[in-house]
Amino acid sequence: MTNDDLIYQIEMVRNTMITVGMSKGLTSSETILLSKKLDRLLNLQFHRQKVRSA
Repeated sequence: MTNDDLIYQIEMVRNTMITVGMSKGLTSSETILLSKKLDRLLNLQFHRQKVRSA
């Protein structure tokens, strides 16, 4: 996955999570799963940037 792909994925999951959170609630299982997926993507991006700057 390229960096552009990763950024696109992050934005898509973030937007979906916001939409689901607004319609189903912030504590719905779907919102929580999307939040965890977003966390994994953000951690991947962080680690990639950390490796590039080292």
